[in-house]
Amino acid sequence: MRIRVSVKPNSKRNEILSQDGDKMKVAIAAPPDKNKANLELIKFLSKKMGRVKIISGFTSREKILELQEDS
Repeated sequence: MRIRVSVKPNSKRNEILSQDGDKMKVAIAAPPDKNKANLELIKFLSKKMGRVKIISGFTSREKILELQEDS
C-alpha cells in the first residue's frame, strides 16, 4: 500500500499531525540535512505501521511511502 506523506522537519517531537485516507502529515524532530529527517521518518513510522520504504521524494517534503506487509 502506498501513502502520500507531507513531512515537517525540525519539529519539537515526532508525531503524526493528521491522516486522511492515503494522505498523512508528520512532524519529525530531525533536521532535513544529510538524510537525517528521512531516516527518522522511516524509524518513527515503522514503529507505528510496520515496514516502511520511501518510494519518491527523497529531497522533498512531499514523499510517497510504501507500507510493506509482513509475511
